[in-house]
Amino acid sequence: MNRQSNVYTIIYAVLLVVIVGVVLSVVYQALRPKQLENIANDTKKQILASAHLSPKDGESISTLFDEHIVSSYIVNSAGERVNNAQNPFDINMAIEIKKPADERLLPVYECNTTDGLKFIVPVYGAGLWGPIWGYVAFNSNGDTIYGAYFGHEGETPGLGAEIEKPAFQNQFVGKDIFAKDGDFTSIAVVKTGKEPQGKAWVHAVSGGTITSQGVQKMLYDSLEPYIAFFSNLADGESIVDNEGSGNLVPEGYTGDEDKSEGLELQPQEL
Repeated sequence: MNRQSNVYTIIYAVLLVVIVGVVLSVVYQALRPKQLENIANDTKKQILASAHLSPKDGESISTLFDEHIVSSYIVNSAGERVNNAQNPFDINMAIEIKKPADERLLPVYECNTTDGLKFIVPVYGAGLWGPIWGYVAFNSNGDTIYGAYFGHEGETPGLGAEIEKPAFQNQFVGKDIFAKDGDFTSIAVVKTGKEPQGKAWVHAVSGGTITSQGVQKMLYDSLEPYIAFFSNLADGESIVDNEGSGNLVPEGYTGDEDKSEGLELQPQEL
């Protein structure tokens, strides 16, 4: 065949594309399990960060996660444990947040810490430039925040991106999401001098007004469906599944745990 002909050029280009495509596909399939493992470990690291837990040098994230996360399950807006074959770890919060509150699948992670059992729930919302998300750990009174971690996809460095820094996250430690009269109030994220009365608040990120407002809305929208679940914790009631079988709160839980003192989060590079 004439190597100078158009037919030769076309055949050569097609074969080259096919070969490269096959090689890339093989490489992708070979690396996919490792990619999924890395994604899972990053998520586990974020969950643990909300409870002030981070791996030591040489310590495996998976090992630390398995050691401290003693149980995980899904509840509904009535506070009932849902019999669902789906792993709570695999729930896509970007999808769930778009559903009506009474239709959402709500993951819960029970975390054993040196300060007792904590209950961690995911939050998801929108910042200025893209999605923001996080995990909030609660004391067993179902009200007081033990710790929080927030992440983002594309917020501005030095401004909105500061939500993932300990200086912002540490403000949430010890805050209550219910008012003294029992009403759900969540946490306000406000500018200095705009602190509200009658509800918990933290100071917004300087220069990151829209992102800070996104965090406030994210917390309210994501935590509100858990009201019944949190109330059950506060009352010391069993977590009951929606078909009537009992799933008790772990042994030793009394529902009247004292509010924890604020602890400093170690910087997380996630």
